[in-house]
Amino acid sequence: MTAAQPLPATMRAARLTLDESLAAEQPVPARSGTGLEGRGLSYGVADFPVPVPGPGQVLVEMAYASVCGSDVHLALDGFHRPEMLDAPGYPGHEGAGTIVAVGADVHLTGADGETTPGALSPGMRVITVPSGRLGGCFAQYQAIDAGSVIPLREDDVLERALMAQQLGCTIAALAKYWREGTRTAAVLGLGSAGQFFTQLLRARGVEVYASDVDAARIGFGRELGARAVHADELDAVVAGAHPEGVDLVVEAAGLDATRAQAVELARHRGVVGAFGYPETWEGTFPTMAAFRKSVTVEWFSNAQGEPGQWCFHEALEAIRTGAVRVDHMTQVRMGLEDVPRALEATRAHGEGAAKITITIRP
Repeated sequence: MTAAQPLPATMRAARLTLDESLAAEQPVPARSGTGLEGRGLSYGVADFPVPVPGPGQVLVEMAYASVCGSDVHLALDGFHRPEMLDAPGYPGHEGAGTIVAVGADVHLTGADGETTPGALSPGMRVITVPSGRLGGCFAQYQAIDAGSVIPLREDDVLERALMAQQLGCTIAALAKYWREGTRTAAVLGLGSAGQFFTQLLRARGVEVYASDVDAARIGFGRELGARAVHADELDAVVAGAHPEGVDLVVEAAGLDATRAQAVELARHRGVVGAFGYPETWEGTFPTMAAFRKSVTVEWFSNAQGEPGQWCFHEALEAIRTGAVRVDHMTQVRMGLEDVPRALEATRAHGEGAAKITITIRP
């Protein structure tokens, strides 16, 4: 292992654990259509040994992390990987920081998929983009596969670059949903993903209708150029302008109800882009309605598996050039000790914020 300087022995990190006393009162059921709903699970912050990077890994001293909606499902709703219980920093996967140590056999993979041995070194600032089910950035240090970090430029602002993780996911998803000739779209849910989808679609000249239940998010959707309304009003608004439906509907809320609404809003032979994290293990879907309309339903997950992780490189460039607005997503901040509260706030529609940033070591 190559390290820039001596490292501390311990660190603070968030931890998801099975609380035996809670489990005794509320036994954790088998995975089912209702999920685990957090029964028997406890989420807090504890001390851990600083990890040592193994072969192919780097150790990142985390500066910032941001809370993703999927983190809420993994930490609070029972969608976690059982083997990740008690793992430091889990399930945070949107992080930014500085490499402080490098394990053996480390190489850098570029957007073109080409690898460069020895290109990652201590002192290099990076964003961390592991699969959401394997994250560990709610911690002061994170040992992570070298293929899950993307180096930053000297002029990149860490808090802004952090947003490239979520933005990159939406860029990759839209590449799958997009059809030539798309002129109209609806975006269901105006959290960070929905706001990114709105900006990306507006940049392509698409007429966008959007909805949420939070007034602040609806207001920002309007600032982005969408005709944004309360979720209860969207059906009537779209029907009034486009009785035949819209070309593309992006479902970014992750609810059974919004997936059904997406099918209703899509035109005949239109496209439904399913992006939101499902609310249950076995959800419902309007199969007959989709069949009668002959809609194409495109599901998307695991942007981290895209070849060369091109989407995150593209996201960083969009942030650098100002093509996509992110500054408003960096303004609400909490500390590492507040991660449990940040997860609850994110569940409550961010309490008006599109994103919550965890400040670890600015």
